[in-house]
Amino acid sequence: MSKTAIIYWSGTGNTEIMAKAVLVGAAETNPETELFHVSEITPDTAASYDTLILGCPAMGSEVLEEEEFEPFFTELEASLAGKKVGLFGSYGWGDGEWMRNWEKRVEDAGGNLLGGQGLIVNDAPDEAALEECRELGKSASES
Repeated sequence: MSKTAIIYWSGTGNTEIMAKAVLVGAAETNPETELFHVSEITPDTAASYDTLILGCPAMGSEVLEEEEFEPFFTELEASLAGKKVGLFGSYGWGDGEWMRNWEKRVEDAGGNLLGGQGLIVNDAPDEAALEECRELGKSASES
């Protein structure tokens, strides 16, 4: 079974709620899936996982959180080639540009973007969004 990590950053708690729902779905098929706040794992350790499910909300002018998550992801990028990578996050404004840019970075680094795109939720996730999160976790951890 592949080794899966869910790594997230959350400011308001919305992305953390999403991360926990992703974990519920992932644990159905891979109970050893691990959940980390970005401050709890290094890029080198993250690179040792076969599958990475990364969560970060849109910040500022639709960018990844700049103090912790962006530096973490920038360092991790060089290790994404051939890895399965899922993306998720919440936003409160804009049109999802931060996710499109993030998807492109994953693809440009040679990562295999799960589902072909990231999962975005406007503001707090409702039950339908949480189900999408659980499905992301389940599909990511199945293979």
